[in-house]
Amino acid sequence: MVQHYLQSHRASLLGQIYRKMAGESIDSLLVTDLAAIRWLTGFSGSNARLLLAGGAAVLFTDFRYQEQVRRETSGIATVILRENLARELSSGPWRLGERMALQVDHISWHEMQYLSEQLNGRQFHPVRSFFDEFRQLKHIAELQKIRQAVACSETVLQEVISMISPDVTEIDIAAEITYRHRKLGAEKDSFDPIVAGGIRSAMPHAKPTTAKFEPGSLIVIDMGCMVEGYASDQTRTVALGKVPEETRRVYRIVQRAQQLGIDAARAGIGARDLDAEVRAFIAAEGFGEAFGHGLGHGVGVEVHEAPRVGTAGTETLREGMVFTIEPGIYLEGRFGVRIEDMVLLGPDGAEPLQGFTKDLIEL
Repeated sequence: MVQHYLQSHRASLLGQIYRKMAGESIDSLLVTDLAAIRWLTGFSGSNARLLLAGGAAVLFTDFRYQEQVRRETSGIATVILRENLARELSSGPWRLGERMALQVDHISWHEMQYLSEQLNGRQFHPVRSFFDEFRQLKHIAELQKIRQAVACSETVLQEVISMISPDVTEIDIAAEITYRHRKLGAEKDSFDPIVAGGIRSAMPHAKPTTAKFEPGSLIVIDMGCMVEGYASDQTRTVALGKVPEETRRVYRIVQRAQQLGIDAARAGIGARDLDAEVRAFIAAEGFGEAFGHGLGHGVGVEVHEAPRVGTAGTETLREGMVFTIEPGIYLEGRFGVRIEDMVLLGPDGAEPLQGFTKDLIEL
């Protein structure tokens, strides 16, 4: 039933996209972003291009995926390439029209030049972030898959936290996250897990190492998975044993800041304004310089997508958006704290999708 709703949603999306193309006088659009292709068609192969032309969609892939593309797509014409795409477009019956657009943010210079040469020196109309306005608003079928990904990661988080001790390493926990995600049915991690203990917790995107966890230290765990093409993302900071009161104070500030972000999020607020409200709170507590990244980001078919909730965010938040709220304080050479939930923006504000405790766990 969910797949039926998702297929119906994709057909509706294509109709909206064709209307946008017509409004911008675009005759054809070559989609080169694999995440967007999966969002529009369901196809998850690593080699794909989608041509939108003449009010119709054609998916191009190669021999390796001819069975997979039949299984994963419905209502989309498919072509198994015998030669390369450029030659197929130049010789096939494709209604490219006068104005052909390319996703210049998702194509190499080399591929674009080769396409131009094969299409008799055609000049392309560049488009960027063309699908963002559609991808930001999540359909009920998409939300169900996102919730499944969230539930998978929350189960794994509970399991791996119980494994933390002075005898295991950051890599041990990161490996368990990946393994357990897959064992519970996820396709893969939505990004490489971040597991960082002690002074390394002050590195927002630390890579796990062979370092063992030290008693009296904080551990940041940032993790997510992909379930049927949709992502989750969650961060918790835990302690191995008791930590000093100053550390507890910083943790409480981040905890309050994160809740402030959830409470302040509402339809109609600017993404940068939400970021500013939380940033001002952290600054008033004396840690403004220690919060150096944005408050959050959209999550959907990619773990990082629009809207961007930060100082450079330009979107107005709307009902149906799913994004993270993840303030942090990072004290170089000492420790760091980050707490992150995904939220769904509804008519009454933000609904956190995670339910895992945000009180400090001292193992």
